[in-house]
Amino acid sequence: MTATTALAERSKFTADRVLGASAAFWFLVALVGQWAFVAYVASFYGGAALQGNFERWNDVLVGGYVRGGTVGNVVLGAHLLLAVVITVGGPLQLIPWLRARARPFHRWNGRLYILTAIVISLAGLYMVWTRGTAGGPLMRIGISVNGVLILACAVLAWRHAMARRIDVHRRWALRAFILVSGVWFFRVGLMLWILLNQGPVGIGKDFDGPFVRFWAFGCYLVPLAVLELYLRARDRSGPPGKLAMAAALFVLTAGVGIGIFGAAMGMWLPRMG
Repeated sequence: MTATTALAERSKFTADRVLGASAAFWFLVALVGQWAFVAYVASFYGGAALQGNFERWNDVLVGGYVRGGTVGNVVLGAHLLLAVVITVGGPLQLIPWLRARARPFHRWNGRLYILTAIVISLAGLYMVWTRGTAGGPLMRIGISVNGVLILACAVLAWRHAMARRIDVHRRWALRAFILVSGVWFFRVGLMLWILLNQGPVGIGKDFDGPFVRFWAFGCYLVPLAVLELYLRARDRSGPPGKLAMAAALFVLTAGVGIGIFGAAMGMWLPRMG
C-alpha cells in the first residue's frame, strides 16, 4: 500500500466516523426531545382522561373532545394513546445494539411500529377532516399529505422487510420514522422559529401566517430532505461530501436542541402536573 493510498483510506475512515458521530448526536438529541414530548402527552392528555375531564383536551386541541361525539372521541383517544406507543418505540428501532443483540424484540417492535403508524395515520386523517384543526384548510392538506406519505413508507418498509431486502427496508423505515415525527418536528420547529425571531413572526392571528403555511408541509418535507442528503452522503460521497454533511447535521442538531428547549419550556412543562 502506497503512502497516498494509506492517506486516502485514513481520510475515508475519518470522514465515516465524523458522519456517524453527527448522526448519533442528532439521534440522542431527538431521543430526549421525543421522550419529553411523550411525557407531556401522557401527563396532560392521560392525566385529564384519568380525572374524567376530557374537555381539558380542548385547551390545546381545536376540534378535540366533543360531548356526545362518541366515534370521534374514541378515534381521538386512540390516536393520542398510540402516539405515546409509537414515539417511545420508534427510536428504539434505530439503536444498532438492539438490532444486533435483540433481534426478536426489533422484529416485533418493528411490526408494532408499522401497524401503529398505519392506524395513527388513518385516525389522524379522520380527525382532520371531521373535527378540523388550527391553521385552516392548508394545514389540513399538509397533515393529510403527511399521513398519506406515512402510509406509503410504512407499507414499503414492511414489504421489503418481509422480502429480506434489509438495506432497502431500513431506508424506508427511516423515512417512515421521519414522517411519523412530523407532529413533533412541527412543534420543535415552531418554537425554534419563535425563539430566533424573539416573537411570533409570521404566525398569524388565526395561526395561518406565512411561516405556518410553509411549516405545515416543511415540518416533514425538510427533515425528509435532510435524511435523503445524509443517505446519499453516507453511501456515495467521498470524504469532503461526508464531512460537509456532518457539519450540516451538527448545526441542524443544535437548532433542534434549541427548539426542544423552547417547546419544553413554552408548551410542554407548563401543562404537565
